[in-house]
Amino acid sequence: MRELKVVGLDVDGTRIICETGDSAEKFVLRTDDRLRAAVRGDRVGSNQTTIDIEVSNVLRPKEIQAKIRAGASVEQIAASAGVAIERVERFAHPVLLERSRAAELATAAHPVLPDGPSVLTLLETISAALVARGLDPEATTWDAWRNEDGRWTVQMAWKAGMSDNVAHFRYSPGAHGGTVTAFDDTASELIDPNFARPLRPLAPVAQLALEEPDTPVEAPGEAPEPAPATKPPRPRKAHPTVPAWEDVLLGVRSSGGQR
Repeated sequence: MRELKVVGLDVDGTRIICETGDSAEKFVLRTDDRLRAAVRGDRVGSNQTTIDIEVSNVLRPKEIQAKIRAGASVEQIAASAGVAIERVERFAHPVLLERSRAAELATAAHPVLPDGPSVLTLLETISAALVARGLDPEATTWDAWRNEDGRWTVQMAWKAGMSDNVAHFRYSPGAHGGTVTAFDDTASELIDPNFARPLRPLAPVAQLALEEPDTPVEAPGEAPEPAPATKPPRPRKAHPTVPAWEDVLLGVRSSGGQR
Protein backbone atom coordinates (compact mmCIF):
# COMPACT_ATOMS: atom_id res chain seq x y z
CA MET A 1 0.00 0.00 0.00
CA ARG A 2 1.44 3.35 -1.04
CA GLU A 3 1.67 6.31 1.28
CA LEU A 4 0.06 9.60 0.28
CA LYS A 5 0.93 13.07 1.43
CA VAL A 6 -1.47 15.97 1.68
CA VAL A 7 -0.88 18.72 -0.88
CA GLY A 8 -3.70 21.05 0.05
CA LEU A 9 -7.38 21.75 -0.46
CA ASP A 10 -9.24 22.31 -3.69
CA VAL A 11 -10.70 25.67 -4.60
CA ASP A 12 -13.97 25.29 -2.70
CA GLY A 13 -12.21 23.76 0.33
CA THR A 14 -14.44 20.65 0.44
CA ARG A 15 -11.86 18.10 -0.79
CA ILE A 16 -8.28 17.29 0.20
CA ILE A 17 -5.71 16.88 -2.55
CA CYS A 18 -3.04 14.20 -1.99
CA GLU A 19 -0.21 12.81 -4.09
CA THR A 20 2.22 9.91 -4.05
CA GLY A 21 5.79 10.22 -2.88
CA ASP A 22 7.14 10.55 -6.43
CA SER A 23 4.33 12.97 -7.37
CA ALA A 24 3.37 10.64 -10.24
CA GLU A 25 -0.29 10.45 -9.28
CA LYS A 26 -2.66 12.74 -7.43
CA PHE A 27 -5.73 11.77 -5.41
CA VAL A 28 -8.71 13.64 -4.02
CA LEU A 29 -10.33 12.88 -0.65
CA ARG A 30 -13.83 14.06 0.16
CA THR A 31 -14.25 15.41 3.67
CA ASP A 32 -17.12 13.20 4.72
CA ASP A 33 -18.08 11.84 8.14
CA ARG A 34 -15.71 8.89 7.92
CA LEU A 35 -12.72 11.12 7.23
CA ARG A 36 -13.67 13.44 10.09
CA ALA A 37 -14.03 10.41 12.36
CA ALA A 38 -10.57 9.23 11.37
CA VAL A 39 -9.07 12.67 12.12
CA ARG A 40 -10.80 12.71 15.55
CA GLY A 41 -9.37 9.28 16.34
CA ASP A 42 -12.70 7.47 16.29
CA ARG A 43 -11.69 3.77 16.02
CA VAL A 44 -14.78 2.58 14.16
CA GLY A 45 -14.67 5.40 11.68
CA SER A 46 -10.90 5.15 11.37
CA ASN A 47 -10.99 1.42 10.55
CA GLN A 48 -13.63 1.90 7.89
CA THR A 49 -11.66 4.71 6.29
CA THR A 50 -8.48 2.63 6.28
CA ILE A 51 -10.25 -0.20 4.46
CA ASP A 52 -11.64 2.12 1.80
CA ILE A 53 -8.24 3.69 1.16
CA GLU A 54 -6.57 0.30 0.92
CA VAL A 55 -9.10 -1.01 -1.59
CA SER A 56 -8.77 2.00 -3.85
CA ASN A 57 -4.97 1.81 -3.89
CA VAL A 58 -4.29 -1.93 -3.76
CA LEU A 59 -4.18 -2.18 -7.57
CA ARG A 60 -1.02 -0.67 -8.90
CA PRO A 61 -0.58 -0.45 -12.68
CA LYS A 62 2.07 -3.19 -12.64
CA GLU A 63 -0.17 -5.43 -10.53
CA ILE A 64 -3.08 -4.93 -12.92
CA GLN A 65 -0.90 -5.79 -15.89
CA ALA A 66 0.54 -8.84 -14.13
CA LYS A 67 -2.94 -10.19 -13.45
CA ILE A 68 -4.06 -9.54 -17.02
CA ARG A 69 -0.93 -11.20 -18.41
CA ALA A 70 -1.65 -14.25 -16.22
CA GLY A 71 -5.08 -14.68 -17.82
CA ALA A 72 -7.47 -12.57 -15.73
CA SER A 73 -10.04 -10.41 -17.47
CA VAL A 74 -10.69 -6.72 -16.92
CA GLU A 75 -14.09 -7.47 -15.45
CA GLN A 76 -12.69 -10.03 -12.99
CA ILE A 77 -10.04 -7.65 -11.67
CA ALA A 78 -12.44 -4.72 -11.34
CA ALA A 79 -15.02 -6.85 -9.52
CA SER A 80 -12.53 -8.43 -7.10
CA ALA A 81 -10.96 -5.08 -6.21
CA GLY A 82 -14.17 -3.10 -6.17
CA VAL A 83 -12.92 -0.45 -8.60
CA ALA A 84 -14.28 0.94 -11.84
CA ILE A 85 -13.66 -1.01 -15.03
CA GLU A 86 -12.29 2.12 -16.69
CA ARG A 87 -9.44 2.26 -14.17
CA VAL A 88 -8.39 -1.29 -15.02
CA GLU A 89 -8.80 -0.85 -18.77
CA ARG A 90 -6.26 1.96 -18.89
CA PHE A 91 -3.45 -0.37 -17.87
CA ALA A 92 -4.84 -3.63 -19.29
CA HIS A 93 -5.00 -2.61 -22.96
CA PRO A 94 -1.30 -3.07 -23.88
CA VAL A 95 -1.16 -6.42 -22.11
CA LEU A 96 -4.29 -7.66 -23.88
CA LEU A 97 -2.56 -6.83 -27.17
CA GLU A 98 0.46 -8.83 -26.00
CA ARG A 99 -1.73 -11.84 -25.25
CA SER A 100 -3.42 -11.62 -28.62
CA ARG A 101 -0.05 -11.46 -30.37
CA ALA A 102 1.22 -14.52 -28.46
CA ALA A 103 -1.86 -16.51 -29.51
CA GLU A 104 -1.33 -15.49 -33.13
CA LEU A 105 2.31 -16.54 -33.06
CA ALA A 106 1.40 -19.88 -31.49
CA THR A 107 -0.82 -20.77 -34.46
CA ALA A 108 2.29 -20.62 -36.66
CA ALA A 109 4.23 -22.97 -34.36
CA HIS A 110 4.63 -26.69 -35.05
CA PRO A 111 2.90 -29.32 -32.88
CA VAL A 112 5.25 -31.78 -31.20
CA LEU A 113 4.29 -35.38 -32.06
CA PRO A 114 5.77 -38.63 -30.71
CA ASP A 115 8.22 -38.74 -33.65
CA GLY A 116 9.13 -35.04 -33.51
CA PRO A 117 7.72 -31.66 -34.58
CA SER A 118 5.11 -31.76 -37.30
CA VAL A 119 5.73 -30.20 -40.71
CA LEU A 120 2.32 -28.55 -40.54
CA THR A 121 1.68 -25.58 -38.29
CA LEU A 122 -0.76 -25.67 -35.42
CA LEU A 123 -3.32 -23.70 -37.41
CA GLU A 124 -3.03 -26.04 -40.40
CA THR A 125 -3.31 -29.11 -38.17
CA ILE A 126 -6.32 -27.78 -36.27
CA SER A 127 -8.09 -26.69 -39.46
CA ALA A 128 -7.66 -30.12 -41.05
CA ALA A 129 -8.90 -31.85 -37.88
CA LEU A 130 -12.02 -29.68 -37.63
CA VAL A 131 -12.86 -30.02 -41.33
CA ALA A 132 -12.54 -33.82 -41.05
CA ARG A 133 -15.12 -33.68 -38.27
CA GLY A 134 -17.52 -31.50 -40.23
CA LEU A 135 -16.78 -28.32 -38.25
CA ASP A 136 -15.96 -24.82 -39.42
CA PRO A 137 -12.29 -23.95 -38.70
CA GLU A 138 -13.10 -20.26 -38.98
CA ALA A 139 -15.52 -20.40 -36.03
CA THR A 140 -12.74 -20.59 -33.44
CA THR A 141 -11.35 -18.13 -30.89
CA TRP A 142 -7.77 -18.00 -29.63
CA ASP A 143 -6.30 -16.63 -26.42
CA ALA A 144 -3.02 -16.90 -24.54
CA TRP A 145 -1.59 -16.05 -21.13
CA ARG A 146 1.79 -16.30 -19.48
CA ASN A 147 2.39 -18.80 -16.68
CA GLU A 148 4.53 -18.30 -13.59
CA ASP A 149 7.38 -20.18 -15.29
CA GLY A 150 7.37 -17.65 -18.15
CA ARG A 151 5.89 -20.03 -20.73
CA TRP A 152 2.71 -19.31 -22.63
CA THR A 153 -0.52 -21.30 -22.46
CA VAL A 154 -2.62 -21.05 -25.61
CA GLN A 155 -6.33 -21.76 -25.62
CA MET A 156 -8.47 -22.54 -28.63
CA ALA A 157 -12.26 -22.51 -28.17
CA TRP A 158 -14.95 -23.65 -30.56
CA LYS A 159 -18.58 -24.68 -30.52
CA ALA A 160 -19.90 -28.08 -31.65
CA GLY A 161 -23.66 -28.24 -31.62
CA MET A 162 -24.81 -26.94 -28.23
CA SER A 163 -21.53 -27.65 -26.40
CA ASP A 164 -18.59 -25.27 -25.88
CA ASN A 165 -15.18 -26.90 -26.23
CA VAL A 166 -11.67 -25.75 -25.37
CA ALA A 167 -8.20 -27.15 -25.98
CA HIS A 168 -4.98 -25.94 -24.32
CA PHE A 169 -1.41 -26.00 -25.63
CA ARG A 170 1.97 -24.94 -24.27
CA TYR A 171 3.75 -22.58 -26.64
CA SER A 172 7.53 -22.26 -26.79
CA PRO A 173 8.81 -19.54 -29.14
CA GLY A 174 11.81 -20.48 -31.23
CA ALA A 175 13.21 -20.95 -34.70
CA HIS A 176 10.82 -21.61 -37.57
CA GLY A 177 7.87 -20.45 -35.49
CA GLY A 178 8.59 -22.42 -32.34
CA THR A 179 6.72 -25.46 -31.06
CA VAL A 180 3.49 -26.26 -29.22
CA THR A 181 2.72 -29.29 -27.09
CA ALA A 182 -0.71 -30.57 -26.07
CA PHE A 183 -1.65 -29.68 -22.51
CA ASP A 184 -4.89 -31.69 -22.20
CA ASP A 185 -6.60 -34.67 -23.83
CA THR A 186 -8.66 -32.54 -26.21
CA ALA A 187 -5.54 -30.86 -27.55
CA SER A 188 -3.85 -34.26 -27.96
CA GLU A 189 -6.73 -35.55 -30.05
CA LEU A 190 -6.75 -32.47 -32.26
CA ILE A 191 -3.08 -32.77 -33.25
CA ASP A 192 -3.21 -36.57 -33.55
CA PRO A 193 -2.27 -37.56 -37.14
CA ASN A 194 -5.25 -39.92 -37.07
CA PHE A 195 -7.55 -36.90 -36.93
CA ALA A 196 -10.35 -38.51 -38.98
CA ARG A 197 -11.84 -40.17 -35.91
CA PRO A 198 -14.35 -38.17 -33.82
CA LEU A 199 -13.22 -36.32 -30.73
CA ARG A 200 -15.74 -38.11 -28.56
CA PRO A 201 -16.30 -41.74 -29.55
CA LEU A 202 -19.95 -42.69 -29.69
CA ALA A 203 -21.28 -45.97 -28.34
CA PRO A 204 -22.93 -48.17 -30.98
CA VAL A 205 -26.70 -48.07 -30.95
CA ALA A 206 -28.46 -51.43 -30.73
CA GLN A 207 -30.32 -52.34 -33.91
CA LEU A 208 -34.03 -52.75 -33.42
CA ALA A 209 -35.89 -55.60 -35.12
CA LEU A 210 -38.20 -54.02 -37.66
CA GLU A 211 -39.72 -57.26 -39.10
CA GLU A 212 -43.00 -58.50 -37.69
CA PRO A 213 -42.78 -61.78 -35.78
CA ASP A 214 -44.10 -64.93 -37.46
CA THR A 215 -46.24 -65.96 -34.50
CA PRO A 216 -49.28 -63.82 -33.78
CA VAL A 217 -49.21 -61.84 -30.57
CA GLU A 218 -52.09 -62.54 -28.24
CA ALA A 219 -53.69 -59.67 -26.41
CA PRO A 220 -53.35 -60.01 -22.63
CA GLY A 221 -56.38 -61.45 -20.90
CA GLU A 222 -57.87 -62.98 -24.04
CA ALA A 223 -58.10 -66.75 -24.40
CA PRO A 224 -57.25 -68.09 -27.84
CA GLU A 225 -60.25 -69.13 -29.92
CA PRO A 226 -60.55 -72.89 -30.35
CA ALA A 227 -59.99 -74.21 -33.82
CA PRO A 228 -63.20 -75.31 -35.55
CA ALA A 229 -63.83 -79.04 -35.20
CA THR A 230 -63.40 -81.06 -38.40
CA LYS A 231 -66.50 -83.05 -39.36
CA PRO A 232 -65.79 -86.69 -40.13
CA PRO A 233 -66.57 -87.66 -43.71
CA ARG A 234 -69.96 -89.32 -44.27
CA PRO A 235 -69.79 -93.02 -45.10
CA ARG A 236 -70.93 -93.78 -48.59
CA LYS A 237 -74.09 -95.86 -48.92
CA ALA A 238 -73.53 -99.30 -50.35
CA HIS A 239 -75.34 -99.75 -53.61
CA PRO A 240 -77.16 -103.14 -54.01
CA THR A 241 -75.48 -105.54 -56.32
CA VAL A 242 -77.44 -105.97 -59.54
CA PRO A 243 -77.40 -109.62 -60.72
CA ALA A 244 -76.38 -110.32 -64.17
CA TRP A 245 -79.09 -111.23 -66.72
CA GLU A 246 -77.81 -114.78 -67.09
CA ASP A 247 -78.08 -115.32 -63.35
CA VAL A 248 -81.69 -114.25 -63.40
CA LEU A 249 -82.56 -116.71 -66.17
CA LEU A 250 -80.73 -119.58 -64.52
CA GLY A 251 -82.00 -118.76 -61.02
CA VAL A 252 -78.60 -118.10 -59.50
CA ARG A 253 -78.36 -115.65 -56.57
CA SER A 254 -75.98 -112.82 -56.66
CA SER A 255 -74.04 -114.48 -53.85
CA GLY A 256 -73.30 -117.39 -56.10
CA GLY A 257 -75.80 -119.83 -54.62
CA GLN A 258 -78.69 -121.47 -56.55
CA ARG A 259 -82.33 -121.28 -55.79
